Amino acid sequence: MGRLVSEPELVELVSADRAEGRSIGFANGVFDLLHVGHVRYLQASKREADRLVVAVNSDRSTRGLKGPGQPVMSEDARAELVAALRAVDYVVLFEDPTVARLLRRLQPDVHCKGTDYTVDTVPERDVVRGYGGRVAVVGDPKDHSTRTLIARLRDEPAAGGAD
Repeated sequence: MGRLVSEPELVELVSADRAEGRSIGFANGVFDLLHVGHVRYLQASKREADRLVVAVNSDRSTRGLKGPGQPVMSEDARAELVAALRAVDYVVLFEDPTVARLLRRLQPDVHCKGTDYTVDTVPERDVVRGYGGRVAVVGDPKDHSTRTLIARLRDEPAAGGAD
């Protein structure tokens, strides 16, 4: 199980892991309404390195990307859920519109993105290549989305009982 850390703490942890010869993987996303696609993406990301850092968009950053109405869950709840996954070592919240600054600061060995990208369409690919890292496209086909789940929840009347 991973742990939620501040950015300065993450820099120290990654540095210590590197000193012990561990490779660092990096994944990122909003992770609103955690679903099987997210889990498979993070499991596949973990197979790329010894340690997996997951950067979770803050609420403000998410609203900038997704618009009003998202995120559904708070940044703290989303980060806690991601940190609870076995594949994840460290979780950090970030405010920036992209993870480019974090990538430059941490310089992970591999930046993992989901299958809705190709290596050539990953927005941060030049940043990663610039410091000598690599980009990996991982996970299952993009058959799952939070947007679809939200639409289904809004369209279907609630069945009795609480989950």
